[in-house]
Amino acid sequence: MLNKIIGFLSGLKMTIVSGVCIAASLVFALTGISVAVDPAWAAVIISGLPIAYAAMEGLFVDRRIYTALLITIAMIASIFIGELFAAGEIAFIMAIGGILEAKTVERAQKGLKNLLSLTPAVGRRISGGREEMIPAEQIKPGDILRVLPGEAMPVDGEIVAGDTSVDQSIMTGESLPVDKGAGDSVYCGTINRFGSVDIRATKVGEDSSLQKLIRMVRDAENNKAPTQRIVDKWAGWLVPIALCIAVIVFFTMHDIVRAVTVLVVFCPCALALATPTSIVAAIGQATKHGIIIKSGDALERMGKADTIAFDKTGTLTHGSLVVSDVIPFNTIIIKDELLSLAAAVESRSEHPLGKAIVAGAEAAKLGIKPSIDFKMIPGKGVSAVLDGRMVLCGNEAWLRENGVGFDAYAEIAMNELRQQGKAAVIVSADGEALGAVALSDTLRTTAKDMIEELKTAKTDTVLLTGDHRQTAEYIAGMLGIKDIHAGLLPEQKVEKIQELRRQGRNICMIGDGVNDAPALKTANVGVAMGGMGSDIAIEAADIALMGDDISKIPYLKRLSNATIKLIRINISLAMCINFTAIVLSVLGVLTPVTGALWHNAASILVVLNAARLYDRKFI
Repeated sequence: MLNKIIGFLSGLKMTIVSGVCIAASLVFALTGISVAVDPAWAAVIISGLPIAYAAMEGLFVDRRIYTALLITIAMIASIFIGELFAAGEIAFIMAIGGILEAKTVERAQKGLKNLLSLTPAVGRRISGGREEMIPAEQIKPGDILRVLPGEAMPVDGEIVAGDTSVDQSIMTGESLPVDKGAGDSVYCGTINRFGSVDIRATKVGEDSSLQKLIRMVRDAENNKAPTQRIVDKWAGWLVPIALCIAVIVFFTMHDIVRAVTVLVVFCPCALALATPTSIVAAIGQATKHGIIIKSGDALERMGKADTIAFDKTGTLTHGSLVVSDVIPFNTIIIKDELLSLAAAVESRSEHPLGKAIVAGAEAAKLGIKPSIDFKMIPGKGVSAVLDGRMVLCGNEAWLRENGVGFDAYAEIAMNELRQQGKAAVIVSADGEALGAVALSDTLRTTAKDMIEELKTAKTDTVLLTGDHRQTAEYIAGMLGIKDIHAGLLPEQKVEKIQELRRQGRNICMIGDGVNDAPALKTANVGVAMGGMGSDIAIEAADIALMGDDISKIPYLKRLSNATIKLIRINISLAMCINFTAIVLSVLGVLTPVTGALWHNAASILVVLNAARLYDRKFI
């Protein structure tokens, strides 16, 4: 009950009420209007009680001294000598600082819930030749489970029967479905795209890959403690010094008003506003450019980052397949004819490669003839009859199974495509290999310039991807990234980031997929691609690029650096103002009321200085 009351009093609405009451108290004092009850009492109760509660909780529960204790002492002393306005004004200013800071550090906790929702609830167990749906928690290692097209793998397992293509982007971030057959492993939560398969459960429940992913996100979130407020870091010596000076002033000058004034001006109101106001201005600046920054702490950590680790698919690339190469194996067919032929056969396919081939033919405005007797072999390829010829489109192994041979030129061409990490669909007609249609993800047009800009700023770059080594090296080679780590599962990305951090590096991780969530949490600061990135990645990250504009990364780095510099300037300014106020209080120039007004002037100066950040040019 008490926590609810304190939470209600410290909320925005009640803080506004507190501000109105302080303003009314000041107006009454300046105009000489006499009222039965000074409105400042309301401000003391509304904004003062939460501060006093925080002071007592810190002292007796956390056994730490926070600035709330100094503010509470100053409020009590002001009330004791009848200076209600001073007490209420101090409480109100500190409440405003607390709200600003809270607004910049609060984060939504939806990401973990979204991850939990990906966990399959049931599985189709095969027992005695019969199928039965059972809750996922009842699945045991060794159980045989049937997974139909479109369903998620309920556990980690090994395929014992059937062929399919599996979308395992949730775990590896790969842009292409992976062909799977008997003996291949599958991960919990990955999607069976086509053929029906039977799997033998190997890791179930908390041991599954998806549950490990969830635990990594949860652990990383718990281990990343919130940044302590700068004024609280200094409270351990700020409070004793303030009390000592006030006691010395009282006993040497025998003036309790001066002693109380010292306590009032010692309250770090401007200091409390120095950080949150700068953060609010920076967040507003970033928002104008389509960047969502979730906390001031994230800005500080971004400013310190000296190494930026990139996911590949959906981050450095668009995450969508396009036809990159059309390679005839002989002179009897030209490129357009080969692409048109492949599109005609793939026109009825639901496979992403087939759809990309059809889209490529349509974009080239090629005619797509109708085909008959369409057949699809999951994980291998498709076939159809076109103009009386049996045409096969699929992987090299499947075509060899069907008696298709390849000459030396075809072998060289296919090997080059493999080295470039491209997916190749081989086309044959009546047993003769005609050519290959290669598909690949497309590099973002601004990615290369962005990497070069980071290098100029002496920021290291690393590629962390779940894709194959050849694909990673091909993309990294075009961008100029030398440090490449490919074929990584989520836990391996986390291990690599932890290794880099142990080397003393400050890591910024940039990614877009569910599989990137643990890495985003483990890095010093995580940046998610917000436009096409998964909700889970966005929630796990500290910063989101809402327009998927990777070119904004250098801007973000400059903004972060400028914000940290401005915070330091504001803190220095606030400390100088406080020091001057202490001297004036000891000399008797300031009273508790004028000292409180000094707070207002100092706080306004800090806020105005921070506001300059909002309109500065960083691009």
